[in-house]
Amino acid sequence: MIPDKCSFYKGKLIKGKHEFVVKVAETMLAIRDVDAFIFQECGEAYYVLETSRRIDKVMGELPLS
Repeated sequence: MIPDKCSFYKGKLIKGKHEFVVKVAETMLAIRDVDAFIFQECGEAYYVLETSRRIDKVMGELPLS
């Protein structure tokens, strides 16, 4: 289920692109232009299940040394 409002700011959710950035061990991963639903007020991104699984797959392939 995709939320329709931010629980903190009550902003609206819009479909767009987002940059996913995370640090795993000593590796920084940035994935640009990720499909997401973005809360207008705070900029928080919400990823649908398919997108989250694709991000998890990429992260699982990172060397953690």
